[in-house]
Parts: sequence; C-alpha cells; structure tokens
Amino acid sequence: MELQKIYELYTKHPVITTDSRNCPKDSIFFALKGEKFNGNKFASETIQKGCAFAFVDEKEYANEENIFLVEDTLKTLQDLARLHRQTLNTPIIAITGTNGKTTTKELTASVLKKKYKLLYTQGNLNNHIGVPLTILQLKKEHSLAIIEMGANHPGEIRTLANIACPNYGVITNIGKAHIEGFGSLDGVIHTKCELYDYLNISGGKAFVNQSNEILQKEADKRKLSVIKYANENSPQIVSCEPFLTLSYHDKIIETQLIGRYNLENILAAIKIGEYFEVGENEIIEALKEYCPNNNRSQFKKTQRNELIIDAYNANPTSMKASLENFLLINNGQKSVILGDMKELGHESKEEHQKIADLLSKSDLENIILVGPCFEQTVCPAAKKFTSTESLKNHLTENPISSQLILIKGSNSMKLVECIELL
Repeated sequence: MELQKIYELYTKHPVITTDSRNCPKDSIFFALKGEKFNGNKFASETIQKGCAFAFVDEKEYANEENIFLVEDTLKTLQDLARLHRQTLNTPIIAITGTNGKTTTKELTASVLKKKYKLLYTQGNLNNHIGVPLTILQLKKEHSLAIIEMGANHPGEIRTLANIACPNYGVITNIGKAHIEGFGSLDGVIHTKCELYDYLNISGGKAFVNQSNEILQKEADKRKLSVIKYANENSPQIVSCEPFLTLSYHDKIIETQLIGRYNLENILAAIKIGEYFEVGENEIIEALKEYCPNNNRSQFKKTQRNELIIDAYNANPTSMKASLENFLLINNGQKSVILGDMKELGHESKEEHQKIADLLSKSDLENIILVGPCFEQTVCPAAKKFTSTESLKNHLTENPISSQLILIKGSNSMKLVECIELL
C-alpha cells in the first residue's frame, strides 16, 4: 500500500498501537518485530480486539481484509510519522544529551504549557519506535512539540532527526555513556551532534550551553544559528540544601529538584521559555511547580530516612555529579547506595574505581555498592553486594535509620526496589 493511502487511513483512525495487548477501538496496529517477539503473529487477534486495521511485513499474516502487507512495518511507521509531521508543520524542539535530557524536557514542557498547547514525549519514548509514536499524536491544535531523542549507537540521532524534522534543538551535555555502543567519547560527541548536523542542513536553530566547551565548539564548527544560554547573566544558585534554589531577575525560584547539576537543565528551560515569549512570572511559576516523580533527582521522606532517588540511569558523568553534590549537602548523617553503571565496555573497571576512590575520601556513614562491577573495586569502607536482591535481604535484617540516603545506579540494577526497606 502506498504511503499516502496509509496516511488517509490514519487521518480517519488516528490512534496507533504497536502492542497487541492494547487495542483501542478503531485504532491501527503496526506489527513490529524484535529479538524475542514477532508482532505479525498477533495481527488477526488485534482486529478481533477492536483495531480497525493492521499492518504486517510477513505475507502469511496478511490473511484478512483489514490486514495489509508492507515491506517493513517499522520503516512504514517512521515514514508515516514523518509525513504527518510535514503535513501539520508544527514547530518541533528536539532534546538529546548524555544526561539531563528527560529532566530538561519535563522542565521545558512545564514552562511552555503556560502559554502553548503542547505535545511532548511521555515517559521514555525517545527511540526509533517512541519518537514516531509521539509524532503521530500531533494534532492541529498543538502549537509546539518537544521530542526527546535517545541514542546508544552512531547514526541513531540522525535517524530520529530525519523522522521528527525539528526546527530547534538542544544537546544538554556530552559525557561517557553507552561506550559499548559508541566505542569512545568521540563516538558519543559525533552521535549527539548529529542533531546539530540536521539543524545546520535544514536551517534550524540550536539552543547552546555557553559554559560547555564541547558543545560551543561543535556549534561554531558548523556555523549554526544559535541561541545561547548559561552565561554570567543567567540565574545563579542561591542554595542547594537539598533543593535547588535560584535567583532569577532579582526573584527567588525555589525548585523541587535535588542537585546543582540540574542548574543547566533549568537554564535551558528558562531560555527556551524566554525565546518563545513565555512571561517571567509564568516561567518562575512553572519551575516552582515541577516535581519529579520518575526516579530522577527525586526527594522522598520515609518513616525512617530521607531519600534522594536518582536511580533511573547512571554513567560516570552523572554518577560523579550526583555524588559530589550529595557530599556538599550539610547533613550530619549521610549514606549512599550506588549500583553498577552499565554499557561502559572497556572503560568500566576504570570508571567504577574512580567513583570508589571518591567515596574513599568521604566521611559517609554507610557506603553500599551493588553489582559485579562495583564488587571488583577497591573501597575498604564499602559494604558490597552482588545484586539488589542480596542488598534487600541485608536491609531487612540490618535496617538503616535517621539518614539522608543517595540512591543512584543504572535502571537495570533495580535499586528502586530497596526504597520500601528504607
């Protein structure tokens, strides 16, 4: 079936699903495949459950009137999203980076919603499937959209940019993450800056952190049209005990975010808000209102302890920043629970030891390290556990009380499972 005809079907049935367990009435099912699943097998079932149409890429499953065969369902989904984006021509802001992209997205959305009907990436739908699914939720009434873009291998940001066709872009920062996929820090830089490449070719604009030498250099190299932020006139930190408080145009912003490392995320949101003419009072209100609930820079008070939960992801850059910020907080009783940083490849041993060395210089009450990578480090003061499950058993028998506890690690470590024991 030609793409234009698929688009005509979509305009009449604008709800898309790729999950055979979730089939809203009159929606369209795209049968995607992975290493351990084949959506083609469930196409007929989705029609029975309420889908109006299904698209498959294996001929044997195109066996009903409302099931159509295409060459590649994923590519068709992406092409459909691109066509929809070009048809509506809604201004799009793309956000990527090693750290802070989700928080920056959420903060920016909080600001822009004060003035605009906004579509923005929900949760972590920032990959080759999530981006087109988000774009296909665009409606005529949306005046702006924010699309988060993640990547773990070269070329991925280029692919996502060619689907979303952003008018504006932000790279929050660049650090060591997914080294297994990128090969090196240079690989990370090259991949993240694929967004700059797209904006350069398309005539878009980039919001660039002036304090980041790498990003400034890469933007200059491409002679990008830039909107700069994070300079000497930007909002400054007033306090970080533990919530981040800023001064902005002689006014105080008391945020609900933990960590001075979130300053750059806030500055990006402010600059984008200013560029799109959101009022000063509305920007301040939005930043005060935003409260993280996604295990990123999240504060939680339990019956026994106070927790700083930053356990959605971890890499050397974010781990060091979180830990350094935590050590600066004036609280006499502090502990850390740190889990392995994944996908670091040949740099894993060295980077975990760097964190262990930083911990060894601290006066923390409890140092708890979880995972086989941290288990191999030299850190005499630390209690080490092979898995989160073994840590949970320990905490059940040896509860921690009256502590401010930082919880940080890669999402796959599942450290959030410990929260109920703290």
